[in-house]
Amino acid sequence: MFGNTFGQLFRVMTFGESHGAALGVVIDGCPAGLPLDVSAIQQQLDRRRPGQSSLVTQRQESDTAELLSGTFEGVTTGTPLAFIVHNQDQRSKDYSAIKDLFRPGHADFSYFAKYGVRDYRGGGRSSARETVSRVIAGAVARQLLATAGVTVKGGLIQVGTVKAGKYDWAQVEDNELRCVDPDAIEPMRQAIEMARKSRDSVGGVVEVVAEGVPPGWGEPVFGRLDALIAGALMSMPAAKAVEIGEGFAAVSIPGSVYHDEMTPEGFLSNNHGGVLGGISTGAPVVARVTFKPTSSLPQHCRTIDKDFSPAEVITRGRHDPCVALRAVPIVEAMLSLVLVDLWLQHAAQVSLREGFSPLRRINYGVVE
Repeated sequence: MFGNTFGQLFRVMTFGESHGAALGVVIDGCPAGLPLDVSAIQQQLDRRRPGQSSLVTQRQESDTAELLSGTFEGVTTGTPLAFIVHNQDQRSKDYSAIKDLFRPGHADFSYFAKYGVRDYRGGGRSSARETVSRVIAGAVARQLLATAGVTVKGGLIQVGTVKAGKYDWAQVEDNELRCVDPDAIEPMRQAIEMARKSRDSVGGVVEVVAEGVPPGWGEPVFGRLDALIAGALMSMPAAKAVEIGEGFAAVSIPGSVYHDEMTPEGFLSNNHGGVLGGISTGAPVVARVTFKPTSSLPQHCRTIDKDFSPAEVITRGRHDPCVALRAVPIVEAMLSLVLVDLWLQHAAQVSLREGFSPLRRINYGVVE
């Protein structure tokens, strides 16, 4: 299996490059009979779109998705869905000066080592612009999940050393950072502005939560829900770490606290992040992903060229000083893709298990 396809039953293949003619996605395995809301797909793309504020790249793309196949009279037919998004604002000349140079922190060197071919125009296939396709697929997955009562939301919880101190999910879409804490918005904005004015960049952390996931999704051993989430989130450009539930903080929590006591009404806490033994528990599925600082910087730094000779490089062009800002809808999309694929796998087995599972009609989660 080559690395451009994701999923087992809900299969997603993305294609296209940052400075090519277009990007797109083919979705195979979407069940028939789903009334597909194309405007809702476009809404998700608009959330990810560049040029939305002074804090992100100023590349101007409408990111308008064109549906090519897979529906009839607004309803999915069970055949592959195909979408295409045409690039409109490529400035490949910005990269002509580095066509023979490897940018530190980028995939330039590793892609060349693997393929022996270098698409220097904005990183080609390794560019974060590839995530346009993921957002489309994730938007379709969200519409499927909604029929099962599952919702997915995400928000920015850290920029550099500035951390959110509280969560107010209701206002996330009302601020340009998509920050969960209204009191942290301005300090985060200042941190990003300071990095941008210094011709530098800063990292960030995005949290994503899926609510309404019933107990039982995920497979034991190699099809674990948490492992698949980690793999999906780590597949995003610039992602460097993932945690489920309390994640890295678990090392400092006593077992007597961490183990999430249970009552007939539900779990008393959710340190496990909605996953035990690789299978959903009915509690909200909670994950966080850390994004590194943007590597494209207008500063001179040491590198090598394609002949392995020493050189210096400075990266021009339009880049995000903090990639985490536009990552929220992408993170949501990847979690949605994992969940919908596992749901379909679960449904494939439920006819045999339905008569035996004591949880088949029980809603179980975290006590409010």
